[in-house]
Parts: sequence; C-alpha cells; structure tokens
Amino acid sequence: MFILKRQDVEISSIQHPKRDQKVPILSYQGQTFRLIQVFSAGQEEEARSFWRDLTDNQGKACVLLEEPERYSIWGKVRLDQLGSDAAGQEGGTVSAVFTQACLLMLQAMYIDIEDLMGTKQAASFERDLAGVFQQWRFPQTDSPTAVKQLLTVNPLNSLQTPTWQESLLNVLLQELHRLGKAYFGKSSFADRTLDALQDLPQGERNRFLEWLNRSPTGKLWS
Repeated sequence: MFILKRQDVEISSIQHPKRDQKVPILSYQGQTFRLIQVFSAGQEEEARSFWRDLTDNQGKACVLLEEPERYSIWGKVRLDQLGSDAAGQEGGTVSAVFTQACLLMLQAMYIDIEDLMGTKQAASFERDLAGVFQQWRFPQTDSPTAVKQLLTVNPLNSLQTPTWQESLLNVLLQELHRLGKAYFGKSSFADRTLDALQDLPQGERNRFLEWLNRSPTGKLWS
C-alpha cells in the first residue's frame, strides 16, 4: 500500500479496550495502522517480500516503514476494531514465558556490561533501553523505576510480567542485538546472552527457542 519514511508518519500508542496494555499505532494521512512485524536493517529483502505478500497476495492494507536501523510493517486498523478478533490477528499477545525469556536475555546483557565495562556504561545501557521502550510504546515501562525493575528483578519470580505482544518482543530482541553490537563491537555477546535461558525449564526454553528461530530476529541470534 505505502512505503514510508519515519518523518512521514506519527507513532503513538493507545490503550487496548480489552487488555491491560497499550498498542503502538502509526498514523498517516488520517489513517491508522497497527504494528505487525519488525525486521532489522539487514533484512530489507525479507521485509519487502513479507509486505508484498500481505498487500498483493492477501489483500491487506499495510505500510512498510523504512528507517536507518530497521524496517517495520503495519496493518491498517480502525481504532474501534482493536478489541475484535480481526484486529488481534495482527500479532497477538504471546505466552508470558516468552516475555520472561526476553527479559532474562536483557538482564544478562545488562549484567555483562556492568561487570566488564563498569557502572557508567551500565547506566548508559539503561538509558538506551528506556529510549527503545519509549519509542515503541512498550506497556509498563513508563518510568525509570519500571525500567530498573525489568533490569534487576528476576522475571521468573516476578508477579507482574509485562503483557507484550509478539511484535513488540521482536522489536525488543532486535534492539537488544543492536545495543549488543554498539557496546561489545565485534566481540561475541549473543551466546552469553542466550545462556541466560538456562534458567528456564527445558520444555519452556525449547519452546521459546523454536519461536525465536522462526521469528524475523532469529537469524541475528543464531
């Protein structure tokens, strides 16, 4: 439908009418779109192919947003339809275990940065992460205290695992890999970050890894 640049659109968030979460919304010329999928900067071909499949073969009204560090695909939605099954098909809420797995990886990288580079770099990573949460309107991340809690409280012991949609988990994993490259350069960090998944029961760990391998961000972490 459209291929747009960041300056062409406005990205905000609204409260989901039936869930305790906020939903990222892209606005363009009076139309609204909901986040479907995110691809890294090196996945331009995959992003365009997926976008063409949705628009040409499935007849969906979609936007391909091109940014220097990522490509994202957004599906047209009426705001009064957000609570319907049709809107929910654009990337629903995944198992809380998947969110916990992503948080374990996030915390592992944070600890690695603090141990190897010191508290100043760890604080810088925390600020960078807060910027990601703010840009993509992650629910339950709207204060420094909330971000600190996600970085320091074991998600397997927390009673308040965030409710994040699959599309946002893909965003988080892509941005986490980008930050890993920014902080560690060419040094290997993916294996150390993935080692944190050992804290999960084997069945849940295998289920998450299967999902990760199928996701657009899987190649980054393999």
